[in-house]
Amino acid sequence: MGSTGGAEGEREQVEFVSAEAKALYLQVIAAGGTVEVEGEDLSAPCKELTELGLLVLSQGKPATVTATDPNRLAARLSSSWQKQALSLLSQAVAVPTAMQDLNHAFQALDRHVQEGGPVEHIHGLVEINQRVGVLLDSAEFELLTAQPGGSRRQSLLLLKGALEGDLSLVRRGVARRVLYHPSARYSAPTRQYVEAITDAGAEVRTLEEPFTRLFVIDRRVAVIPFPGNTEKAAFISDPAIVAYLHTSFEQMWERSIPFVGATEVPQEVISRLRVNILRMMTQGVGHRVIARNLGISERTLARHIAEFREEYDSETLFQLGWRMALNSPALAYEDGDPATGDEQ
Repeated sequence: MGSTGGAEGEREQVEFVSAEAKALYLQVIAAGGTVEVEGEDLSAPCKELTELGLLVLSQGKPATVTATDPNRLAARLSSSWQKQALSLLSQAVAVPTAMQDLNHAFQALDRHVQEGGPVEHIHGLVEINQRVGVLLDSAEFELLTAQPGGSRRQSLLLLKGALEGDLSLVRRGVARRVLYHPSARYSAPTRQYVEAITDAGAEVRTLEEPFTRLFVIDRRVAVIPFPGNTEKAAFISDPAIVAYLHTSFEQMWERSIPFVGATEVPQEVISRLRVNILRMMTQGVGHRVIARNLGISERTLARHIAEFREEYDSETLFQLGWRMALNSPALAYEDGDPATGDEQ
């Protein structure tokens, strides 16, 4: 540690006074503190030292340079730079206050938008993220999130930013609940994130059913995506619609299984996932749709199907579907949509 610090200090010193300039200064000191300079054009090291104030150039004939006291120069520079640093620090502290009026105006605009339009369509990820950020910053008591797919595929930097934001919410008393698909349990970054926020007081669960992305903030604003368009979202402030979406989240939450970031996946999670796969297969849902609805990869789905074929002693998918329907008639939804189970 000590050697590293010394090396860093030496690098900083070299950057402040170059090796050539330092050597010239020592030559002047060795010559008695004053030397003559030839010609009007000074060498680069000499110019460096005169600009810093370590050498003073005379205007007489012949021209000379005289060394000055480095301690006095250091004290003067240190005092000047400390004053500049203090001024910058004061400005940094004053920025939030200086921006307060502008912030109030922006917040008033956000409230006006919500009050004037109970459902607002926002285009573009930048605008969507900015609006969501404002809502999260103003959250007072509750933030609910349904995150289909489960796995957080952001970079570590973005994941760290999400974690810091959620920890900040929890620490100021906002109840934080997150709903994932079971595939989140197989993602190491997601498990680390979940472990950190649950330790802080948030709650995370997984649900092995189809659901869409959803934010509900303080039961007053909800955010949902447009189907098939990741760059368009609906911001909803209509009380009836928000209440409906909040109730829908609570119903999903009641059917879900707690997730605290543990590496071991509960058998109940695996069993429920397999039941849903079987249900959709017996109803003729395509593999890609099954994988998307349950938040798993097609490769993972193929592995489960291979296990089903072995269990049901089936060589083809047709045989598998037939034998599953015969052996497990209760798996099929009655007169319902195969992807959601809603009655038609």
